[in-house]
Amino acid sequence: MANNIHTSAVVESGAEIADNVQVGAFCYIGPKVKIGEGTILLPHTVVDGNTTIGKNNHFSPHCSIGSYPQDISYKGEDTKVIIGDNNIFREFVSVNKGTLKQDQVTIIGNDNMFMAYAHIGHDVVIENRVRLVNASNLGGHVRIGEGAILSGATNVSQFVTVGKGAFIGGETAIDRDIPCYCTALGNRARLKGVNIIGLKRQGYDKTVISEVVDFYRSMEASALSPRSFVDSQETIDEYGGNPIIDEMMKFIRESRIGIPSFM
Repeated sequence: MANNIHTSAVVESGAEIADNVQVGAFCYIGPKVKIGEGTILLPHTVVDGNTTIGKNNHFSPHCSIGSYPQDISYKGEDTKVIIGDNNIFREFVSVNKGTLKQDQVTIIGNDNMFMAYAHIGHDVVIENRVRLVNASNLGGHVRIGEGAILSGATNVSQFVTVGKGAFIGGETAIDRDIPCYCTALGNRARLKGVNIIGLKRQGYDKTVISEVVDFYRSMEASALSPRSFVDSQETIDEYGGNPIIDEMMKFIRESRIGIPSFM
């Protein structure tokens, strides 16, 4: 099927648009943009810069994708945005391209949903099946793990990692790494517990989940810091072998900026 490009849309020479792409009224597509088949751009969407978009993505009105980073060190370098397949970008979502400070690219995976007014800053990496609820903001160099959910008006500071399967409550301000499969909320964010609902949705056995809860409560109650707790041989002997706990312990060991305190 031929592309459906509205007569008022501006598509610069050099842009590569695959089959069956819909481009609505008053959209702008820059000369270095590549758009995969089945993608829909509703009116007033802007896609600029060195931006590659995969298949079957949906952009609601007034999205801004591939704009230059909000970083005073940026001097016009040809950095990138790479977006996978089957993502939903609701109204006024913005995605900035990368900088020379990291890997020169902002990366978004597959099957994500970004609700209205969400902002994805430069050099961010978002894995698959992530949900950013309305007005969530990601600072530069943030990483969001697979299946994480950030509730409305969540703000994530630069260089923070939100782990796989984490759940963040509304209006949370995050300035420390959130371990995978944990819940957190507050300003500043504090750890609330284990994302039991998320683990159940992923099909984990009740016994596995119970062990995760027990691990979390033991870490919370321990006189040791979380890093010392997960490094202790006693913890490794008692909880090692549970796949979720192994991921959590690895996350805590590798965190450079530390994790929040417990509630």
